[in-house]
Amino acid sequence: MPIVIKRILAWGFLAFLIYFMAFRPDGAAQLFRGIGVALMAIAQGLGDFLTGLMA
Repeated sequence: MPIVIKRILAWGFLAFLIYFMAFRPDGAAQLFRGIGVALMAIAQGLGDFLTGLMA
C-alpha cells in the first residue's frame, strides 16, 4: 500500500479516536477496558504456557 494511503488512514483513525473519546467517553472507556482485559488474558495464557513447559 502506498505511504500516502497509510498516512491518510492513520490520520483518519486518529481523528475517529479523538471524536469517539470526546463524544462517547463511556463507550471509549469500555472499549479500552476490554482491550486491556484481552491483553491481560493473552499475557496470562502465555505465562501459563511457559510455566507448563518448565514443569
